[in-house]
Amino acid sequence: MSDDFDAIPELSDLESGRNLIRVPMEQNVPFTHRVRALVDTPEFQRLADISQLGLVARVYPGARHTRFEHALGVYHNSLRYLQRMSTDERFRAVVDRHSAELLIVSALLHDLGHWPFCHPIEDMALVEMPPHEEYASRFLLGDGALPRVLRDEWGIDPDEVLDVLSARTDSPRMRLLRSILSGPIDVDKLDYLDRDSLHCGVPYGRHFDKQRLIQSLVLNETGDGLAITSKGKTAAELMVFARYVMFSEVYWHHAVRAATSMFARSFYELHGKFDLRALFGSSDAEMIGELRQAGRGTPCEALLEGVFGRQRRLYKRAAEYNHYQAAAIYERLAGRPYATLVECATALAECLSSELGRPVPPTDVLIDAPPPHREIEFAIDVYFPKEKVYRPFQQVSPVVDALARKQFDDYVKQVRVFVAPELAAAIGEMNGFDALLERATRHVA
Repeated sequence: MSDDFDAIPELSDLESGRNLIRVPMEQNVPFTHRVRALVDTPEFQRLADISQLGLVARVYPGARHTRFEHALGVYHNSLRYLQRMSTDERFRAVVDRHSAELLIVSALLHDLGHWPFCHPIEDMALVEMPPHEEYASRFLLGDGALPRVLRDEWGIDPDEVLDVLSARTDSPRMRLLRSILSGPIDVDKLDYLDRDSLHCGVPYGRHFDKQRLIQSLVLNETGDGLAITSKGKTAAELMVFARYVMFSEVYWHHAVRAATSMFARSFYELHGKFDLRALFGSSDAEMIGELRQAGRGTPCEALLEGVFGRQRRLYKRAAEYNHYQAAAIYERLAGRPYATLVECATALAECLSSELGRPVPPTDVLIDAPPPHREIEFAIDVYFPKEKVYRPFQQVSPVVDALARKQFDDYVKQVRVFVAPELAAAIGEMNGFDALLERATRHVA
């Protein structure tokens, strides 16, 4: 480790084994006085009341870990990356001690702007919704406890952290820090795949060689991002596959998406009743309570009680479509604004009312589709030391291109129609459901 990096207390404690706390799964996380000072602030402590996976727990009961636990894991990974990269002369030429400490605090605070059920709310892309990275400024700026600790204990301006989390300036140094925090092989993915898999009770996100991957890290050819050596190729392929399977079996599991669709439709209908700034400062339990109260006596009551009430009552899958098996319907609905999906679902409910000869309330039919934004492609270079040449990973491993790009957005993230349980049997006996859906969505260009 370089002399400058030797003076970073967190890296010293990582090697010595001093001042540690334990988080699952058997992680020894350095907990220096200045890390403790950040963690003990009200702004950070709120993450202990915000779940990492939200509605996934309605299907995987163990998935009740928090953003707080995840943040500690991401911080721990940042130390492991710095420990590895400190032996790289090109890295040390770009990243000095201050930049390394900026990465450490940015990793610890990377989810600071998350509010409860942030991702399904963000996917609706409502004009009132700020991205959670920008929302972090609420907690980082001003005269709160957290910004004071950053200045007094770390010598870091909160604006610098915001610049890492949501790019405001551009330089090779900042691009490099951001690639470590949010890139193809970043400290965030390395934690959430492992941690989510552990708490969900599934093996899929843990079957790749994290140590080998970290040992293979190098700078890319331009010096503004991460690359891996050829020794890390297999570990990287397995990481991509782990992420693919976690999306398929956990994050986009059909029952998880049913609960997510029920929550999203309720939030869409009710969000105008709230001061969103105040609502987004609440815990999971507080937001659920506010929504259930606002939904009483409205069509959203059945949706919210089915997800959050004492009796679980998730909507049933009536149909699903992907790019390969039902391209016409899929292309018509995938990536559409959420308001368009609501409009199409309402039209489908009207078509079903006519077909079944009885009223079908609009909120009995929900359409779930991939959001407009697509997954980040696995764009990373592989360095071959003997030849002293960098090659794109897609060129070295064509399977990665298929899994990381095409399969994520065109197959795993399917278009699905969910309906109230009492409606599912009637639709199951119906001929021509696809034709009804096509009629209901005909106006979508």
